[in-house]
Amino acid sequence: MASNLREESIVMDVEMTTATHIQSSAPTTNYRPWSDVQAVLPGITIGEQKKSEEPDISLVKKIPDHAKARHEWSEARKQRVFAEQNRELADDEDVSLDEVSSRGESVYIVQQKYGFGAIGFALVQTGVLFLMMAQCGVAPLSLNPMIGPYPDALSEWGGKNSVNILDDGEWWRLVTPIFLHAGIVHLLANVAVQVDLCAFFEREWGTKVWLIIYLSSAIGSSILSVVAMPDTISVGSSGAVMGIFGGKLAEVIVRYFERNKTKQERIGHKVRQEQCSAVTCAVTVVMLFSFIPFVDWAAHLGGLVAGFVVGIPCFSMWIQANTWKIVGVATGTILSLALFIGSLTYMYAGNVMPNQELSDVCGYYKQFFEDYECNCQLDDYLNNKGGQ
Repeated sequence: MASNLREESIVMDVEMTTATHIQSSAPTTNYRPWSDVQAVLPGITIGEQKKSEEPDISLVKKIPDHAKARHEWSEARKQRVFAEQNRELADDEDVSLDEVSSRGESVYIVQQKYGFGAIGFALVQTGVLFLMMAQCGVAPLSLNPMIGPYPDALSEWGGKNSVNILDDGEWWRLVTPIFLHAGIVHLLANVAVQVDLCAFFEREWGTKVWLIIYLSSAIGSSILSVVAMPDTISVGSSGAVMGIFGGKLAEVIVRYFERNKTKQERIGHKVRQEQCSAVTCAVTVVMLFSFIPFVDWAAHLGGLVAGFVVGIPCFSMWIQANTWKIVGVATGTILSLALFIGSLTYMYAGNVMPNQELSDVCGYYKQFFEDYECNCQLDDYLNNKGGQ
């Protein structure tokens, strides 16, 4: 986890019953810093304690056994659970848990307040698209209905091109497609999910784990796309987004058998169960639409599988029982290595035969569109014509 980030608390209703609600809860949640839900015990303010200290609840035991005492003991127990989950306490303003409890709400603790990685990638992806359109022009809707540049621009800027990856050794094209999108419509569809649901998962996991799964899924999506659809130019972050969904499914499975003795642990189980329903529904819809023309189904499937297997060792590290932690980490690591080493070996072993015409993307598309303009690869196109 990103330990330098201040841990935050999010007030959420754990009585949610639909998968749709958990997806929409992220942007409408009443976010509260950790210090906003501190319990103020008699003579003790938790925000003033050192990070290494456990909350002192000894004073609570001296209170007589009546209704007020039971209430304060309940509040002290809540505080002890929070302290176990949050070792680094902030010391902003003091707001008692009574305010939260009076509204019938429960506190679901996450790692950080914002999804810095998801937001950062979305900003970069947006900037790259508009720079690409400014340099290479906007293609007519008959050629690119996504309202974006010409296809040769996608390859020129680092899109998945199997010929360049396999024959020219441009391995970095396994990663760069996540920064590119075919057009404004394509960008909005991916970024909307990325800054909403994916950003919320990042706040749960921390940026470090989120980045590991996101980037691993991007590579996995490109590998399967090269193997299964070698004759296409592919761009987009949807494969990485599917990997985040795969990571969430891995988390739900890995942490299903964790203990749920404390209230916070029960809240976590409840939230993950509802997230599992939402993610399963989203994955099903995306995969159904993946088989329509001009959509790279292989990238979606590859990202989903990669995110799932990489997520197993990542979330196994959170298991409290050492035996199951070792089993989970070992199993996930073996599966991850087998997936990536095996697929890369197959890809570079000469089993994939891409269309060599894609080495000149501009000339390739000129065969099919008379008014095609080569604004990004014009020099390469002219050189190829002159050498013929």
